[in-house]
Amino acid sequence: MTQTHSPIPIHLLLVEDSEADIILTQEAFQEAGIHTHLHVARDGVEALEFLRDPARPRPDVILLDINMPRMNGLEVLREIKQDPQLMTIPVIMLTTSRAEEDILQSYQAYAASYVVKPVEFGKFYDAIQALGRYMLTIVRLPPRAG
Repeated sequence: MTQTHSPIPIHLLLVEDSEADIILTQEAFQEAGIHTHLHVARDGVEALEFLRDPARPRPDVILLDINMPRMNGLEVLREIKQDPQLMTIPVIMLTTSRAEEDILQSYQAYAASYVVKPVEFGKFYDAIQALGRYMLTIVRLPPRAG
């Protein structure tokens, strides 16, 4: 497998309540040689606290699950896109939901992409690596705030 090395590591906020998916995501990025500073929030409330804390680094990209306790991903997405300080951060919905309503609502709330997490381990791993390569080699991210 070809290694993808990013010259400058990206700050990635993973908003995910499944410990297994968090670990798989970390391992998939590492194995693909995708250099990230991976920050994790385990629900929507924790994600917004992270994003609004000036002592925390501003993420270059947010990977956001929909089905989470306390505040779901669609609610978080709407909050992010209504906040002038956060609205330019690309948000990729990364979820098991295939519901057309979730897909439509995500794009209506300005999600950059909607990716359905494969249930099978190997396919999930491959999808995360492909997503990492996409973020580092294809997409132009907005400049970091100052």
